[in-house]
Amino acid sequence: MVQVEPGRILLITFLSTLLITSSIAQKEEEEEVDPDSPESTTPKEVTYDSRSLLVNGKRMLFFSGSIHYPRSPPDAWPDLIRKAKMGGLNMIETYVFWNVHEPVQGKYNFEGDYDLVKFIKLIQQHKMFAMLRVGPFVQGEWNHGGLPYWLREVPNIIFRSDNEPFKMHMKKFVTLVIEKMKQAKLFAPQGGPIIVSQIENEYNTIQLAFRERGNSYVQWAAKMALSLDTKVPWIMCKQKDAPDPIINTCNGRHCGDTFTGPNGPNKPFLWTENWTAQFRVFGDPPSQRSAEDLAFSIIRFCSKNGTLVNYYMYHGGTNFGRTSSSFTTTRYYDEAPLDEFGLIREPKWGHLKDAHRAVNLCKRALFSGSPFVQKLGPDQEARVWEQPGTSLCSAFLTNNNTKKPQALRFRGQDYQLPPRSISILPDCKTEITTHHNSRNIVRSVAANKNFNWEMYREVVPDDPGNKLNEPRELYELTKDTSDYAWYITKLDLGRRDLPMKNEILPVLRVASLGHGLHCYVNGKYIGSAHGSKVEKSFVFQKPVEFQAGSNQIALLGFLVGLPDSGAYMEKRYAGPRSITILGLNTGTLDITLNTWSHQVGLDGEKNQIYTQNGFPKVQWVKGGPSEGVTWYKGYFDAPEGDNPVAVKMTGMGKGMVYINGRNIGRYWMSYLSPLKRPTQSEYHIPRSYLQPTMNLIVIVEDEKGDPKNIEIVLVDRDTICGFITENHLPSVRLFEGKGGKLVALEKDMKPRVELACPSQKQIVSVEFASFGDPFGACGHYVEGNCTSPVAKQVVEKFCLGKPSCNIPLDTPDLHNKNEACPEMKKTFAIQAKCAFKA
Repeated sequence: MVQVEPGRILLITFLSTLLITSSIAQKEEEEEVDPDSPESTTPKEVTYDSRSLLVNGKRMLFFSGSIHYPRSPPDAWPDLIRKAKMGGLNMIETYVFWNVHEPVQGKYNFEGDYDLVKFIKLIQQHKMFAMLRVGPFVQGEWNHGGLPYWLREVPNIIFRSDNEPFKMHMKKFVTLVIEKMKQAKLFAPQGGPIIVSQIENEYNTIQLAFRERGNSYVQWAAKMALSLDTKVPWIMCKQKDAPDPIINTCNGRHCGDTFTGPNGPNKPFLWTENWTAQFRVFGDPPSQRSAEDLAFSIIRFCSKNGTLVNYYMYHGGTNFGRTSSSFTTTRYYDEAPLDEFGLIREPKWGHLKDAHRAVNLCKRALFSGSPFVQKLGPDQEARVWEQPGTSLCSAFLTNNNTKKPQALRFRGQDYQLPPRSISILPDCKTEITTHHNSRNIVRSVAANKNFNWEMYREVVPDDPGNKLNEPRELYELTKDTSDYAWYITKLDLGRRDLPMKNEILPVLRVASLGHGLHCYVNGKYIGSAHGSKVEKSFVFQKPVEFQAGSNQIALLGFLVGLPDSGAYMEKRYAGPRSITILGLNTGTLDITLNTWSHQVGLDGEKNQIYTQNGFPKVQWVKGGPSEGVTWYKGYFDAPEGDNPVAVKMTGMGKGMVYINGRNIGRYWMSYLSPLKRPTQSEYHIPRSYLQPTMNLIVIVEDEKGDPKNIEIVLVDRDTICGFITENHLPSVRLFEGKGGKLVALEKDMKPRVELACPSQKQIVSVEFASFGDPFGACGHYVEGNCTSPVAKQVVEKFCLGKPSCNIPLDTPDLHNKNEACPEMKKTFAIQAKCAFKA
């Protein structure tokens, strides 16, 4: 190790358009064990003051990540937590989901996929702290915001207000959860990992709707939480009037600039949701948030008193079954540092890992120094933490200009900062790098040999009973037991009621409060219509060939999850509200009050024909295209290897998929985004759901579909990339703090591209290499105006057949053989493919 000479300047720059590659080793890094660390089962005192949370009186910086236990199978939990720790996190956050733990009033489930105690214990086993957001309202794009449906039917209840029925049930469940945590000794004062808990969730957004009952509810919720005596701090996110000693926290993308601060002088700056992307609903185009913007935001926050940042989500996972809220996709926060399948997403994962390391190099100055702000010029500032009379000093230089790079002069040195960027100078001696990869979807050889699809057409019920004069409200009718409910009526029409001209047909019009419906007349599928996340209501209207005599009109109403936000959720409604027939000779006919029969769910659901025991209950025929509700079944063998598995639903419309009897979620291929593509095409099948052979796949298609092009696919991130420029300085990972000084871990600090394959694979091919002025992103690099003719050969020489490699930018072959553009500082862009050794 070589100590860096005092005159050397190493710069860390975020939001730069030029990113550098560094090796992301797929092994857990052993970090310095602190006597107050979470793996210790000795009791730990957790307190706070205006500067930070304190564990046994010691100040700490917390980098936390949201991982929700129901959104991944339990066998995936250890690997997700391990990768989060590798990424520089020291805390995991989760909500508690009331409706999975108490789906039926008084009947509790804390086992299997919902084993909260096991999940928290795994966090501690990985030497990490935990944040438990009890809620019990959680929102989180989760069905009904986590509230069980039965709560909606409690007499006189008003959700999340100073309402006695709601408060009684809320207190009962919150007390149950806290007692379970205490019994398992999971709070820090008991020797567990939980150091902070949350009551309620973003209540300020609806508080005014309840007026004085909103204010008194906040006071009650705080008092109730404190009475449970967890001996750890409680928080309320986005709650400006959080009662003492509850800490109010920030949610958003840039809390370093938008958070007005704690509402008391003795409360720290905490950030409970730093959104790593944007959740998607069906019909949405892709959305992204760059790694650089995330890194910028956390460094900005930490430079302005912030001491805890939680990434929402660090791993989004999958909304299995019917757990997603209204119109939310089955895939959740796939753009997080760990994608839906639990694979590391670069450059986001690595960039944040380096950001955490860089901020931690400033920790002594942040906690022992005094802050001041120095204006360096227009849109330029330095936030400095310094201990007078000592060498302890860290600075955060910011270019707030969103369009132009700027030169900043600080303490006699010049720094070039890109637009809207921040640079860390921990004693003026460090720098950041990042790594890239791209996800691949590959058809499985073993799983797609022959599905031999068979089909069963759901029969429209004739007269299911359960009659009322008008259609029932859809939420109340289904009670969250199914997405589907039938509305059926019969209508007698005479020959003189129908139009005389063949080219004129009556039109059936249905005005609905949501979410969608399929229409059948005399057993024939007529068409479908649906609302959207923004506007649930819609109008269905189609020309219909009625017959003289008796006609059956059957509407299959469907839901795509219950609402998860807003005031008075218990008073939201869905389903048909007005049904008319236009174009009859007798005029417009309103049949809303024509007497309607009702049936909740499909016959296939009732008979569980998606299971081995259930499917023999109906008659299956050879599979093919369909219109209307149709069930398909087939078999496939487990895919080769151990990469994550998904099913690609090409050719299908809308419905759900079952694997060996387990519902993996809703698909909706026919709802296209403005880009004319489905919002989600591949649907995650956890390997733990599979057996070696003869895996039963059952699909309920409720629109139009043909399963012939459905594929079982494998998912990997075996395409790795590097992007580095000649003017970049050494990586932050090449330094450590020692005795208050920055110490270099290597002598050679020259720029280099570092590539590393995941999962013990090796580099088998170089797909792109350009040393010159390339541009683009991993998977989409393009050569610029000049490039070295030997760039690819150089990379192959250094990398082929190896699990990782380093390519120095001063390699002689790059410069001596027909060097391109010798007068310019060059960029090296590389894309390579990894695979297991044959």
